[in-house]
Amino acid sequence: MKNFVVKTIANAGALAVAVWLLDKITLTGDSTGKKVGTLILVALIFGVVNFLVKPIVKLFSLPLLILTLGLFTLVVNALMLLLTSWLADKFDLSFHVDGFWTAVLGGLIISIVSWALHMILPDGD
Repeated sequence: MKNFVVKTIANAGALAVAVWLLDKITLTGDSTGKKVGTLILVALIFGVVNFLVKPIVKLFSLPLLILTLGLFTLVVNALMLLLTSWLADKFDLSFHVDGFWTAVLGGLIISIVSWALHMILPDGD
């Protein structure tokens, strides 16, 4: 359970950095508390998308992953971020990613920041 909480916090932090750095990834809210709550919920959605959908997409795109020596992973990460944005809209959360190239750059930022936070934060395993 501790591992799940740590990963969710790391994802929320990574999403917050992407929102801060990129103008076309937006998070709106009345107060800071509401923004933090939205970030936590979006991080949960992002975690579920990465857990359930990403392995299937990677399996079907395996030839492209091999052909591009793994660079196609950037496209897969962008698609997962766009799917998260779409699901957040369906759950009436104020998180939006505007455009594919913004999602590519946002996915790259989220991957790097999330990796760094996973190195810093304690792991429950």
